[in-house]
Amino acid sequence: MSDPMPVIDDLREESEELDGLVAGLSPRRWSLTTPAPGWTVAHQIAHLAWTDRSSLLAVTDADGFRTLVEKALAAPDSFVDQGAEEGARLPPGELLTRWRAGRAALEEALRAATPKARFPWYGPPMSVASMATARLMETWAHGQDVADALGVERPPTDRLRHVVRLGVRTRDFAYGVHGLTPPADPFRVELRAPSGDLWTYGPEDAPQRVTGPALDFCLLVTQRAHRSDLALRAEGPDADHWLDLAQAFAGPPGEGRPPKGHAS
Repeated sequence: MSDPMPVIDDLREESEELDGLVAGLSPRRWSLTTPAPGWTVAHQIAHLAWTDRSSLLAVTDADGFRTLVEKALAAPDSFVDQGAEEGARLPPGELLTRWRAGRAALEEALRAATPKARFPWYGPPMSVASMATARLMETWAHGQDVADALGVERPPTDRLRHVVRLGVRTRDFAYGVHGLTPPADPFRVELRAPSGDLWTYGPEDAPQRVTGPALDFCLLVTQRAHRSDLALRAEGPDADHWLDLAQAFAGPPGEGRPPKGHAS
């Protein structure tokens, strides 16, 4: 992606939409549980604020970010949860202010960066566009957790194209975190956008194919819904296997969501 500004624009819109969901909540509703075990609405926003601050550090202070990575390596199983827990203990108004300030500072830094710059991260270095795409994916995914907790239906938008693209590009990564060798051949992915457009990736004649709604693909690769509850179709055994592994986020494989109606 040569010009990162469109995804930065979409990141701002995605953040503002989620802001609109939580800004007027009572303290009781900030404490509602979300589908993520142990996380309330406040935890979800605190996590986004924490990750925005980490991203800002990566963009503006590489040495400071390396110190943060060392802390993460020292406590790999609790580092992320600790950040969310600390933020969730703040009064909702203070947490909201902190999230707004952090994401605004990150947006300013990304817009000011050289488009070809690369920043350190917990995995491979990230470009400006990749950093903005990752933040949009996380904002949308954690926003889905918030919407589920509040019982709100969010109309999907074509901002999902960034999540789709990330989900397609992380195919081989998903195999790798499961200790598996990815297939050698590319897949064909055809997804119907919220606007009705068809988004396509990979060779048109590829025998391994995934088709369905873009929204469902995004829910799958962010592990916000169980595959059995989604209208995605796989043609070919490799494509079918991928849909059981897919994840667009960094880190170890997540537990995902149980099927609807599953007794927990």
